[in-house]
Amino acid sequence: MKDAKQLEAVLNKLDGQKYGAYKQLKGIYQFKRFKLAIDHIQVDPYAPPSKMRVIMNRETAGIPADLLDTKDKITAVADFLTRAFGESIQKQKNAAKTNSKNIKILIDRPGQEILERTSVVIDENELEVRFEVGLPAAGRKILGKAAAGIMTGILPEIADDALLYQNLDQEGLKEQVALMLDQVHIRRELEQRSLVAFVADDAILPRHSGVSDKPMKDAVPFSSPDNLKIEISLPSGQTVSGMGLAEGITLIVGGGYHGKSTLLQALERGVYNHIPGDGRELVIVRSNASKIRAEDGRNIEKVNISTFINNLPAKKDTIKFSTENASGSTSQAANVMEALESGSRLMLIDEDTSATNFMIRDARMQKLIAPDKEPITPFSEKVKPLYDDKGVSTILIVGGSGDYFDVADRVLMMDEYRLKDVTGAAKEIADTDVHRKENMSDSIFGDITPRIPLKSGFRKSGKDARLKAKGRTVIMYGREPIEIAGLEQLVDDSQTNCISVMIDYLKNEVLDDRLTLSQAADRIYDHIDKNGMDAISPHSGHPGNMALPRKQEFMGALNRYRGFSIR
Repeated sequence: MKDAKQLEAVLNKLDGQKYGAYKQLKGIYQFKRFKLAIDHIQVDPYAPPSKMRVIMNRETAGIPADLLDTKDKITAVADFLTRAFGESIQKQKNAAKTNSKNIKILIDRPGQEILERTSVVIDENELEVRFEVGLPAAGRKILGKAAAGIMTGILPEIADDALLYQNLDQEGLKEQVALMLDQVHIRRELEQRSLVAFVADDAILPRHSGVSDKPMKDAVPFSSPDNLKIEISLPSGQTVSGMGLAEGITLIVGGGYHGKSTLLQALERGVYNHIPGDGRELVIVRSNASKIRAEDGRNIEKVNISTFINNLPAKKDTIKFSTENASGSTSQAANVMEALESGSRLMLIDEDTSATNFMIRDARMQKLIAPDKEPITPFSEKVKPLYDDKGVSTILIVGGSGDYFDVADRVLMMDEYRLKDVTGAAKEIADTDVHRKENMSDSIFGDITPRIPLKSGFRKSGKDARLKAKGRTVIMYGREPIEIAGLEQLVDDSQTNCISVMIDYLKNEVLDDRLTLSQAADRIYDHIDKNGMDAISPHSGHPGNMALPRKQEFMGALNRYRGFSIR
């Protein structure tokens, strides 16, 4: 194994040569406190950056063993180190000033959520940081001395600053680990107490802006209605109070701009754990909750939407419903059924992003149009049997219709970002309403039909078979885009990167024309749980930009692939 001095000598020797000569750097080099693995060299200055790893013994790093003795703790520490490494890169750029343009060191950039990532991997003996370096050039000639400065000067300083426990914000690291354990504990408490969500008192729900997910300054802190307030004792030794939402049907009502959608958006993100200071650290929701919306134009492949839609013109099949261009109502019906197929047991719905004819049909319209002439059974008639028959709860944001008052277990009103329980008043209105609907609720929900994906849906070969993420909302399968903007709980580009790798693994290693879609997804998640995300990646040694998505988003992406084939 070569050492850092030999690497520096080679880089100095390469100064002024053609860019392709950089390829001889590939290999592993021993530095004072770590090994540097150079796994892939970019072919030219304009290609994606070169891929590298810093590998440090845990004993050298000095992170206390009691911060790394469970999977949850390791996830929290790996996230913290990823952020520390990125911050240290920025410090070096700021210090370099005029020469900072040559410092192109990149690592995955987490948002407000703590996700299981591949940017930092910690095992029993080592911690490994995966990052990228843009090797400097003048035109297409190597700037060897500048590269030596980065790789043998700047990089060791970054590694020392971001990985050695003595140099870290130790209290910040301990706080993040403790918070992660508290969040995991609350999520377990939800199940034990038959709750679907918890929102801590004093949580800050509004975000800074539409382009910033950081907390809004001077926002009104959340306060639970007294009758919904609960207390939870945490592993950290604290006791937290806040709103515990029970299973069943919850309506959140109120005028426009009073905070209804802000609350729902916080609940959507509550399926993830958050970093200290986010404001939503203790907004915790069952991990399988699904945000449901209308999604005009999406592809649907053999989904049983007959629970909601029947008797279509031309006798179109709704038990195995397929379309390349779904309407608002058919797309929302499919989104509900697909979420149930993925194992979701909590639906989150905002009327602002819903199809009106899917959500309601009022008493007057019911009297004008005979039931046998209306193919849509609205969600208002299925939300109660969804819970009674299937055990699936719903949280609904409603501002324009009182149709759900009859079936709601609780009705909460947002008034200038303050939440009140108005269940009694809502039920009184429902009981005295002269326009009360007939047959408000069905007795059964209907069938959730498992589907079997076929290998024939993935017949592409060569370059057309490549899967590559393009930001958070698009995956390219060859030249064909898989549009996933409708998956609103997908929060990170690296999750989309991971989904593209998972689909590739699914089509090559899992599908056998016998497994249901849910079973096939479970096979992949079991494999990842046992062997890590590296085990599904074709990029041996450096899959550094993946973050694990939920099963709901993975299956959701497959459902939006227009070549998807179902038996």
